[in-house]
Amino acid sequence: MPDTSAGFEQVLGSSPTGQTPLKLAMQRSGRLTEPTLALLHAIGLEFESYGQRLFSHCRNFPLSILYGRDDDIPGYLARGTVDLGIVGRNLLYEEGAEIDELAPLGFGYCELVVATMRDAPYTAPAELLDARIATSYPQSARRYFAQLGGAPEIITISGSVEVAPSLGLADAIVELTATGSTLLLNDLRPITTILESEAVLAAHPGARNDPAKRASIDRLLMRISAVQAAKRYKYLMMNAPEDALPAIRAVVPGLKAPTIVPLADPGWVAVHTAVEEDAFWESIERLRAAGATEILVSSLEKLLL
Repeated sequence: MPDTSAGFEQVLGSSPTGQTPLKLAMQRSGRLTEPTLALLHAIGLEFESYGQRLFSHCRNFPLSILYGRDDDIPGYLARGTVDLGIVGRNLLYEEGAEIDELAPLGFGYCELVVATMRDAPYTAPAELLDARIATSYPQSARRYFAQLGGAPEIITISGSVEVAPSLGLADAIVELTATGSTLLLNDLRPITTILESEAVLAAHPGARNDPAKRASIDRLLMRISAVQAAKRYKYLMMNAPEDALPAIRAVVPGLKAPTIVPLADPGWVAVHTAVEEDAFWESIERLRAAGATEILVSSLEKLLL
């Protein structure tokens, strides 16, 4: 792939904010597109993303966005065509280049697996060291089996990799799976996981050498962290008798400590706190048992820890 950084600069020019913009690549159309756009808007970025746009400027942040093919993004990052990219970890692994992963983003979960036919004699990757492997991730497959001491024949297929074993084209496949349903439909079973993947914010290694760019990247990471933290917590407001406070504090100590406000009724207080989503229902049950009443639950939009 040629270095298109000069052309990118000419097309995007300067940010409307007057600062040298960061350049970020994201998937134009695919399973990461909508959650990526939702995240960028959630962290306060204002830009246009409708229709067949290839580029956008953020109106309120020094950032320009390139909409491209997801499998081109690692190459853009490796060559410095863009400073940042939102891309699946599996594609960074396939590229094998020096690219910095800055933050996992919590969507686009999938696994890169080795799978064989259900009735095949292979039960472990070590049994496939001299086999035929069909994949759309040839570099990942080659590196994985090289680490095991093997050099199987790698057959690169761009689509419908799952049918290769049933057609007699390959003994096994290396492919992404999100739910495993496509493997089941093709009578395949995974025998090992090479990589657990999700969408990540990644950077060209030199992007943070520029102090201005580093400051903007740090601002983006702070905003992303605040949005992600808010998803992990619920905000609780409840009333309780004062003598129930020790038990309530034991259930929900809060991020540092709960906020306690006296009520007009003597002996009663209002308690404000945050509870982790994973423990939400168990915490609610224990709070009610401790004496809390009128429990009001709110979602958080941002949480700066």
